[in-house]
Amino acid sequence: MHRYCPDFYRFQRRPTRVVMVGKVAIGGDNPVRVQSMLTSDTRDTEACVKEALGLVEAGCEIVRVTAQTRVYAANLEHIKAGLLAAGCDVPLVADIHFKPDAAMEAAKWVEKVRINPGNFVDKKKFEVREYSDDQYNDELARIEAAFIPLVQLCQEKGRAMRIGTNHGSLSDRIMNRYGDTPRGMVESALEFARIARSLNYHNFVFSMKASNPKVMIEAYRLLVAGLDAEGPDWNYPIHLGVTEAGDGEDGRIKSAIGIGSLLGDGIGDTIRVSLTEDAVYEIPVAQAMVGSLAAETGRPALPEQGHPLSYDPFSYNRRASGRVEIQGLGIGGGETVRVFVSQAHWNAVAHKLKQLGEYQPEIITETSGILPLNPLDDAAVSAVNALLEPRAITLPDGWEHPVIASYRLMAARVDARHPIVLKDTCFPSTTEEKPFLDALLPAATNIGALLCDGIGDAVLIQGEAAPNAGLRLAYNILQAAGTRIFKTDYVACPSCGRTLFNLQSTTAKIREATGHLKGVRIAVMGCIVNGPGEMADADFGYVGGAPGKINLYVGKTAVEFNIPEAEAVQRLTGLIRSHGKWIDAPPEAAAI
Repeated sequence: MHRYCPDFYRFQRRPTRVVMVGKVAIGGDNPVRVQSMLTSDTRDTEACVKEALGLVEAGCEIVRVTAQTRVYAANLEHIKAGLLAAGCDVPLVADIHFKPDAAMEAAKWVEKVRINPGNFVDKKKFEVREYSDDQYNDELARIEAAFIPLVQLCQEKGRAMRIGTNHGSLSDRIMNRYGDTPRGMVESALEFARIARSLNYHNFVFSMKASNPKVMIEAYRLLVAGLDAEGPDWNYPIHLGVTEAGDGEDGRIKSAIGIGSLLGDGIGDTIRVSLTEDAVYEIPVAQAMVGSLAAETGRPALPEQGHPLSYDPFSYNRRASGRVEIQGLGIGGGETVRVFVSQAHWNAVAHKLKQLGEYQPEIITETSGILPLNPLDDAAVSAVNALLEPRAITLPDGWEHPVIASYRLMAARVDARHPIVLKDTCFPSTTEEKPFLDALLPAATNIGALLCDGIGDAVLIQGEAAPNAGLRLAYNILQAAGTRIFKTDYVACPSCGRTLFNLQSTTAKIREATGHLKGVRIAVMGCIVNGPGEMADADFGYVGGAPGKINLYVGKTAVEFNIPEAEAVQRLTGLIRSHGKWIDAPPEAAAI
């Protein structure tokens, strides 16, 4: 397996060819581009033009529009004309699922077409079937017949393309050969790329989106390693996104873990933060994420290292540390990842622990006995490795090098039996007036990325000076990384023109009814495109089936159809009850 980045300890941006989307250049030496997607009905020209102008004013550089049928795609002509009449030449991207004829229509009017290899031609039926090599090749020939005309039209008109695979929407053919895996995601995209390249068409980018940051990170790493293995001219730009990230802090944290960790390894040329909120709120988060990366990678680089990674970057396994007992709690050795706080933060919340619910401080840092360790100090590393018993270690405060690279180096040089306490920053914040996003993004990126690589037995938030906010941030990062599940997990897609109900208000109602169901995963999907496949590993699904009608799922199986929207939340809770996943909310949880 090829490496996915040239140096795991020193930032280097992945070199790519330049892909032009209208007048916007992606890849090469260009900045990371920020994009978003319209939530308005594509048939409503006036609403789409107004929303797109608002996104551009907020800093959006590329605007995506759903085009679910040829009729919808035809109105892209009028949306484009309306924007040009307003003096705006922002590139438009048509988002295509299931309908090759819609893609052909859209390519006449917009600068870029996004296709999903999992459903561009294949109809997903969740069939279990073994494909012989001949049958598999017959399917590829069928894909070519449908895809080649689009490639030729894009060549003729100078259009770009995104070959964007989504976890959970892989075709039955791919599923039955590779499973619902990151490897299957990559192979699905490469099939389409080979067809494009056979026609000497190269103006395309890739994406590998998933709602689970671990799956997303692994898929992109496999993609980049696979592109490198294909040859130096497979240097196509990468679009990053965590699909169905959700809303509020959770959506921002999940996005920062997935997108931020890859940007930190030099992967990513354009990003979209998918929030279940008005699209305009995605832009400042994406911009702040790019700024946060620049600040972190601008720190003094570690000296060049020859140490191999302590983990397999293509397969998650938690680092096998030994158990250390601190203040009555186990750290490492398979114990749950613990939450450290400073003495000052402990003092600030000690009188209201009951009111904090699940957000409990667990270990006081100053009296914990954890050992600050310089991973560049050969003598210090040797001394720790010579200890007979495991010892919890961490980076020292004032450490000036990038956090992720430094903890990677620590894990590579120190025996695995010594548990590692992760800090979001080695420069504790002293002001509670700092905007919360400024603390959230680097904390989620640094700690979340390391947790997804299996590194870390405890976490300590130092970039957020407010005690309550710091605790909430620590636990929400653990939840988003899939490391410590302490509350209901929601997979909520962002609104778009396909959405069949108000995602924001509906998600809020579902949270209110189910927010106490610890460990239950619920998907809230606006339409069938983001339906059974995109729900990935959710336990239950609430999916728009038709205007005003909801379908309910258990896993990927639809079990109730065409429920009136007014009844759907109650029917969802009944479904959860019938499958033995329901508990009544305790009075304490209801009062918080």
